[in-house]
Parts: sequence; C-alpha cells; structure tokens
Amino acid sequence: MSIHAPKFTNVSLANTRATLSFGAMITLDQSPLDPAFVQDPYSFYDTARATGPVLYWSDYGMLAAFDHATVHSLLRDKRLGREIPDDLRMPVPDHLTDFYAVEQHSMLEHEPPRHTELRGLVLRAFTSRRIAGLQGDIEEICADLIAKFPRDADFDLIPAYCTEVPVRVIARLLGVPEDMGPDLLRWSGAMVAMYQAGRDRAIEDAANTAAREFSDFLRGYIDARRNDPRDDLITQLIAAEEDGQKLSTDSLIGTCVLLLNAGHEATVHSLGNAVHCLLQNTVPAITPQVVEEVLRYDPPLHMFTRYAYEQVQVGDQTLYPGDQVALMLGAAGRDPAVYATPERFDPDRKTTPHLAFGGGMHFCVGAPLARLEMQVALSALFDACPDLHEAQAPRYADSFHFHKLERLMVRL
Repeated sequence: MSIHAPKFTNVSLANTRATLSFGAMITLDQSPLDPAFVQDPYSFYDTARATGPVLYWSDYGMLAAFDHATVHSLLRDKRLGREIPDDLRMPVPDHLTDFYAVEQHSMLEHEPPRHTELRGLVLRAFTSRRIAGLQGDIEEICADLIAKFPRDADFDLIPAYCTEVPVRVIARLLGVPEDMGPDLLRWSGAMVAMYQAGRDRAIEDAANTAAREFSDFLRGYIDARRNDPRDDLITQLIAAEEDGQKLSTDSLIGTCVLLLNAGHEATVHSLGNAVHCLLQNTVPAITPQVVEEVLRYDPPLHMFTRYAYEQVQVGDQTLYPGDQVALMLGAAGRDPAVYATPERFDPDRKTTPHLAFGGGMHFCVGAPLARLEMQVALSALFDACPDLHEAQAPRYADSFHFHKLERLMVRL
C-alpha cells in the first residue's frame, strides 16, 4: 500500500479570523479518514513535523503541534484547557441532551477550580493501594480467558482477550456484576465514537441512548451502595470528602463513565497494539520498560485538543482566546529530536518519558492501573502462549483519533 504525502500550501491569513497568526502559514490537508493515513499515520507525522512543527491542519480547522517539545509544553500550559470557553458554548441539540448531561460532570471537561475539586475527590478513592490490590484479580481474569482460547483454529485476540481484560477489571473495580460486561462495552463503544472522525447522526443517537442507559443504571446502583456500602470504588467515591465537599450523584455518574470510557477503551487498544508489536519484536520478558516503549511506539490515542484562554505564542504562530490546538501525542512519541531512531521498537530504550497518558493537570488518572493491566496481561499471554503468532496481517480501524486494530487474528 502506498503512503500519500500530505499536501502543504503557503497561505496568507492576514485578512481572516482563521488568523491563528499574521503573515504566511503552512497549511496541510490530510483527511483522517484516508485509508493510507489510517494504516500508517506516522509517515504523515514525520513530514508534518519536519515541515512545521506547528501547522494549520485544514481538515480540523486548527493548529496542530507535531513535535515533542511543543506538545509537552502545551499539555502543561495553564493558559490552555479542555473546558469550552463560555462565549463559544452552543445550545445542546435535543437529540444529545443525555450525552452532554454526562459530559458536563466529567472532570476531563473542566478546568480549575472545578477540575481540582473533582480530581482530588477521585484520587482519595482511586488510591495506589486499591490499584495494587487488583493485581491478583487481573492475573485471575487473564488465566481464565487464556484457558478458553481455541487450540486448533485462528481467532481474534481483540474480543477474546484485549477487550475482556479491561472491562472485567473495571467491573470489579467499580463493584458492578461482571456479567454486565456486554452492556458496559456497548455503552462505552457508543459514547467514545463521538470523538472519532466521521461522526454522524446515527453515531450521535447511539451515544445519547448509551449515555441515558448507563446513567440510569449507575444512578440506581449508586443509591443501592449508599444504603449498602461494599469494598468497591463506587462506595469509596461516595465516601470521599475533601474540605467538606463530596461528589454529587451526577458527578459520581460522570466519574464512573469517564473511568469506563477513558480507562477501558484506551487499555483495549494499548493491549492490541502492544501484542502486534511484540509479535514482530521478540523480547526476553515483559518488563515495565517494555510496556513504556510500546506505549511510546504505538499509543492508542493520537490527538488531544485544547482551547486557548489567553493569547499564546506557539513557535512562530499565535493562538488567540477561543482557538483550538491539536496536540499530536502519536507524533510526539516519534520525534527524532527526543528519541534516537524513533521508528524502531527498542525494549532497552532509556530516554525521555512518552506522552501517551497526556500531561499537566489532565494527566490520565488511570495511568497506574493501565500500566499494571498491560504488565500483567502481556506477561500472562506470552508466558502461557509461547508459540502465539499472527494468522493474518492485522489492519487498523478507521477510528482516528484512536489508533486501534480492527482485529488481530492469531493462532497458538
């Protein structure tokens, strides 16, 4: 398959409000739905980074940063954030009221002081001790799934293993029945599709229905846990208190949905990408360093956006209040200014930490759990299945800004 280089054009922005800067700017055109891009976005990133590294991406209508230094800096810049500025807020369409009712209580979509309050309360319940205590559960889940692998046939490892491990872990963490796994997967998949390129009315309707069903379930479950506390995260979130503040039921729902959608989806794709990578590159053992390298090499989330709240200089370009900028996490991990031979998977690499979990105040709250799941699940898989190999060449799904495998057909 040939890889088509992006088109670059010098354009003058002096007479338009697309005026993210004055003077000439390099604009790139690259559809995130282009099949060649879906299979290999890294070639595009290399060209963009070498040309920019900060360019105007016409398909998204915003500046995009492709180098590690700029992405790292902007992730931590408090003049930018996730929360939509008040003057840019639009009325919520009637068919999306349930979806945005959940979103407005997610700490991912807030900035201080609300974000600080929500994150502090969540961290009081989502402790390192609780996460470490899940190792035995993860090992048990992995062993159970591996025992059910077909022994004399090709099978898709994504639904058989990569999807099941995180959803069962999240179910145990929250304290919901594991047999609700199919519902959790359906709700999560429908809601996360809202962030992918190519979103349409059918996707929006499905996301709204999923948000309503998931919220209704959680509301009843939270009420039950208030009256009958258990040793689970929902009970701990209910009890969490900081400076006299507790999470409201709506904030509890938003937090649980975020933990499922962000934690589960990203871990599924991290595992799938990691297995594919490790089947091409033999390593003696799955060490924490190996986990970090696969996250750098082929992360599950490639783009995160921020709004500018003040005027911000980005290289030789300027962001004005209300402008958005795309922070290309996938491109940052392949920056040759930071990583020697970045296109090569190197399990012994010792260098600058990757940005797969984001950075700054929005650094992924579930990163320790994701690392533990990957460490345990990959070790269990390759220890139990030393002859595991790909039965078919895998393909990546058309789901940017996620970078995930459509399927991973393997044989033991």
